[in-house]
Amino acid sequence: MANSNKPVARLSGMSAARILLAVFFAVAVIAPVVALLLHLASPGALEVFSTPAFATSLGNSVVSSLLGTALSVALALAAALTLTRTNVPLRNAWAIVLTLPMLIPSIAHGMGLVYLFGSNGIVTNFLGTSWNIYGLQGIVMGALLYSFPPAFLMLYDALRYENCQVYDAADIMGIPKASQFARITLPYLARPLVSTVFATFTLIITDYGVPIMVGGKYSTLSVLMYQEVIGRLNFDSGVAIGVALILPAIVAFVVDLLTNAQGNLAFSVHPKRVGKSAGRDAAGWVLLVALALFLVSPLAAFSVVAFVVKYPITMAPTLANIDRALVFGMDEYWLNSIVIAITVSVLGAAVSWLAAYVSARAQGGFGRALHLVCITTMAIPGIVLGLAYMMFFKGTPLYGTIGILIMVNLVHFFASPYLMAYNALNKLNASLEAVGQTLGIPRRRMILDVFVPQTSGTIIEMASYFFVNCMVTISAVAFLANVSHMPLALLISDFDTQMLVECAALVSMVIFVTNVAAKVVFAAVKRGDHRRPSPFSRSPRRPPPSAHPKDASIGLLARILDERTNMLRLYS
Repeated sequence: MANSNKPVARLSGMSAARILLAVFFAVAVIAPVVALLLHLASPGALEVFSTPAFATSLGNSVVSSLLGTALSVALALAAALTLTRTNVPLRNAWAIVLTLPMLIPSIAHGMGLVYLFGSNGIVTNFLGTSWNIYGLQGIVMGALLYSFPPAFLMLYDALRYENCQVYDAADIMGIPKASQFARITLPYLARPLVSTVFATFTLIITDYGVPIMVGGKYSTLSVLMYQEVIGRLNFDSGVAIGVALILPAIVAFVVDLLTNAQGNLAFSVHPKRVGKSAGRDAAGWVLLVALALFLVSPLAAFSVVAFVVKYPITMAPTLANIDRALVFGMDEYWLNSIVIAITVSVLGAAVSWLAAYVSARAQGGFGRALHLVCITTMAIPGIVLGLAYMMFFKGTPLYGTIGILIMVNLVHFFASPYLMAYNALNKLNASLEAVGQTLGIPRRRMILDVFVPQTSGTIIEMASYFFVNCMVTISAVAFLANVSHMPLALLISDFDTQMLVECAALVSMVIFVTNVAAKVVFAAVKRGDHRRPSPFSRSPRRPPPSAHPKDASIGLLARILDERTNMLRLYS
């Protein structure tokens, strides 16, 4: 009987995981994208490329994206260098402040600029000036708000984990600081800068939230695609434009893949000793303050506009906008977003962790193919993925339900959590599974008792990433949401269209507060997980009589694993 059950056990283990993952990615990723590409064969699909509107929108998109990328990357590099190469205090606090714009949708950034710098904006009226926020300048400013935080994080992490022992050697040799920067820092930053530039360019050119709010007559490809699909119901043109938007994302993906394949230059953490320089530190302080004021200014505008009688006519404070927003169903849409975000957090963390484990441990071509599919999801812009889902799932029971919103969000934000788990699992000793198998310990017990606890911090970060991004996304769900299951972020544009700007600002504040609260909760959970007594750091307890006799072996393996992980953290 035992021998007859072994094939079933294997099928319910790694084989079953492979089958489930293969089916999931075939249905959720491959099939919709293929359906989108096949739609290019439809009559009139390619005709949009010869229209003046496409040519104009393409030129506008390239120009605005190049300008936005240049500003974002330059300022992100300056901020990252300031926090790692100066003695500015409260570095962690500054890093948090500089990433706050990630907690609101991109459309809110554009709306915030209108509140501040529009013809009746807060800053405009205060200074008594007049300028036009709409057009290229508005898109570039909005793109800076939207793309600066991820660009900053990419460069900040690269500099934080740089091996700085070489700088100590350079100081001993008497090499000037300027020469050290030119000969050491810049070559080290070459690869991260290339990846950051392409990633930032892709973020800007595929976003439609900012251009639709402040673009005016300055049309971009993403706005043109939205207008063709939603406004004119011209799916052929929408598909063609969507395919065009995939191209820069694919280029960014390939470049990032090639640069990462060359290896990371930082292999150990040796903090850089920064000398005293009052002028340098003062300049860094001024830069951080200026950036912080600019980045949080839309949030400040929301906190004002959301609680006034009628912006900008009657600026008297009031709480009536809360009731007005609730009448239009803000609470129901908030609940929709919470359900989507929590579900995607749980399912996304589980699926991405499982995919990372299988791809890291699977032998042969399946693991490589799975890894490629997982990371390829980052090359599909949200607005294109949403259109692909609409084309493929329309007419199915899934279409028009909250389930399709959960699936598209899970796929849209899948790549980054997957890479988090993949990197964390690769740091663990894979030979432990072989040892566990020799001792007769099932793979399931090894996963639940060893690998999951060892990567629990990463899992919490993965869930947090899914939650926050689900709350702010608009591009991936714009074509799929209906009145019954609409996420809260889409209510911003609806309120703005109805001239309920106070309610739109209130919704933006609700999303921001929700994400801040979620980040606090996730941080507390992670802190509690780290403080929890670990059986790996001390002698394992004697298992109770009712426990499985192999529990002690698992504890011993986990202890060895933990010691190895601590060594890796010291020397990585």
